[in-house]
Amino acid sequence: MRLTRVHAAVALSEGGLVELPPAAANHLARVLRLGPGAPVRVFDGDGTEHAGRIEAVRAGSVLVRLGARLAGAAGASLNLTLVQGISRAERMDFAVQKATELGATRIVPLKAEHAVVRLNAESAAKKRAHWLGVAIAASEQCGRTVIPEVAEPVTLPEWLATERAGQAAGLRLVLDPSAARGIGGFGAPADISLLVGPEGGLSATEVRLAAGNGYLPVRLGPRVLRTETAALAALAALQTLYGDLAG
Repeated sequence: MRLTRVHAAVALSEGGLVELPPAAANHLARVLRLGPGAPVRVFDGDGTEHAGRIEAVRAGSVLVRLGARLAGAAGASLNLTLVQGISRAERMDFAVQKATELGATRIVPLKAEHAVVRLNAESAAKKRAHWLGVAIAASEQCGRTVIPEVAEPVTLPEWLATERAGQAAGLRLVLDPSAARGIGGFGAPADISLLVGPEGGLSATEVRLAAGNGYLPVRLGPRVLRTETAALAALAALQTLYGDLAG
């Protein structure tokens, strides 16, 4: 039987009655056609998850009675940030979805020089909300109890300034097809930031700027990958080499 998980950003406690957010309620009631008594799991996005059952379905509303708190998955062994050049709608959605499934802890949309998509303040806020929705849906599907942070879109100089202010540590990598080395052989890093360009790639200026601020240029084999493929392949490789995909 299919396990239905839904996100609700509210306090969860055993025996409590939770009204699901409108989008989740609509999906359960109208798409999945679940009714009273149907089992669901509810998680708050910060690591807490409870078993539950639908208690009532009303117009535009679904109420869930919470049961026992469930043991969450072990915390991620790798703190992984994806700094992803903003690409066209379906490609960016794919990158956010797969980054979530592959355990990224933070996704930073990057307003790169060669980006086809240009965002003003209003459109950036709307896109960020949309990408967060993609991350939530992916978390519901893949079993994550902690939703990755989706940051505000930034330029590369802005991102590097944020890192300097926070005294960023750990391994920092920038994908560059012309780099001399691959992504293996870095010991056992606990924190990794991965910088990936958009459809047009990062400019030479951006690669030099990143390298001058501690990012090591690396390549993914002999082929030039599309932006969404590059992010997926690199994250999977990093999790296999240094994270929780190795076993």
